[in-house]
Amino acid sequence: MDPLTYHEQGKAGKISIVPTKPCKTAEDLSLAYTPGVAVPCLEIQKNPDDAYRYTTKGNLIGVVTNGTAILGLGDIGPLAGKPVMEGKAVLFKRFANIDAFDIEIQEKDPLKLIEIIAALEPTFGGINLEDIKGPECFAVEEALIQRMNIPVFHDDQHGTAIIVSAALLNAVELVGKKMEKVRVVFSGAGAAAIACAKLLLELGVKKENIVMCDSQGVITSERTTNKYKAEFAQKTSLRTLAEAMVDADVFIGVSQGNIVSAEMIRTMAKNPIVFAMANPTPEISYGQGKAARADVIMATGRSDFPNQVNNVLGFPFIFRAALDVRAMKITTVMKLAAARALAALAKEKVPAEVVAAYGREFSFGVEYIIPKPFDPRVLWHVAPAVAEAAMKEGVARKKIDRVKYKEELKMLASRLIQGKFS
Repeated sequence: MDPLTYHEQGKAGKISIVPTKPCKTAEDLSLAYTPGVAVPCLEIQKNPDDAYRYTTKGNLIGVVTNGTAILGLGDIGPLAGKPVMEGKAVLFKRFANIDAFDIEIQEKDPLKLIEIIAALEPTFGGINLEDIKGPECFAVEEALIQRMNIPVFHDDQHGTAIIVSAALLNAVELVGKKMEKVRVVFSGAGAAAIACAKLLLELGVKKENIVMCDSQGVITSERTTNKYKAEFAQKTSLRTLAEAMVDADVFIGVSQGNIVSAEMIRTMAKNPIVFAMANPTPEISYGQGKAARADVIMATGRSDFPNQVNNVLGFPFIFRAALDVRAMKITTVMKLAAARALAALAKEKVPAEVVAAYGREFSFGVEYIIPKPFDPRVLWHVAPAVAEAAMKEGVARKKIDRVKYKEELKMLASRLIQGKFS
């Protein structure tokens, strides 16, 4: 089926709203709306936390964009970006049973955008910022985290960083190297690259071992740039991506397709790790990378090759946990918990249903360093780890039992596989 037919057939779009309570009788109507609805309204007025008891707030995410950085399409505007936001809502529901509204905002001014999104707090249990261009996305997220008492998460930044970190933890282990020793080269210096670099620092990578390149080449201390790029500027004689990659242990591409050659891969250190994640065309294709070096570990953003780095492994389960413990924010500790949980899951025996879904066996190694998106175990591995981290750090407003929670998530995963949403 072609994409236009998929989106147009039947009811246009990919999401809808359905009632969760009966509304078949006059009594039902009086409970759903006036006069009965006044009772929970007054309870919430007395105790705002009761909104989590009597409304959808506790299971509702706002997927918010201004359309300035839609996928690989760029600034196509909020309306043209709506199919992507609806798609994100589908993923929230399919993988974690979270309801999501897509909110497309016609506003490029960061300060005005902040005001609009902050005003949405009564509606949602969390905000997933999406496809807002850098560097404005950094300021928008930072301001909203400070102002809002619900979790705010820019998935283009942190979702990518979490999955990259999980994959890199395993790749570095497989090649027998140490995080504090590896030299990392980035192609791209936008939201995803900056967030990835910051999380890698938390995992032990040394800032002096990170070389970041943008469209003008290596970001050096001699260049004038924004404060976010400047944080990773190096005093170096290197000027081009090709020069930076010589003897590098790790390449992380979050830029554009076909800018890395086989020769550049051949100049890297022994057992190189190459994450070429530009979509749909990687910086270097999986086949070209493997042909260039027999000892390379390759990952891309594509589903048709091994080691797909896909944000769907992160955001549904991170938000599931954040909602379930009523977290005030999503912290670095919570992100690291998600990354480590994903890395650990890749080392476990892959169950039959995952093998059946993909038509092949998987085992931990150079072609399987990260779990597959349709692995149902991700839900009950990642969410409990994130929930526990939130409780330990003191950002959770609700305490849960991790063992019981894990069993509940296993049952939820079983229902989701069967298409039973509630």
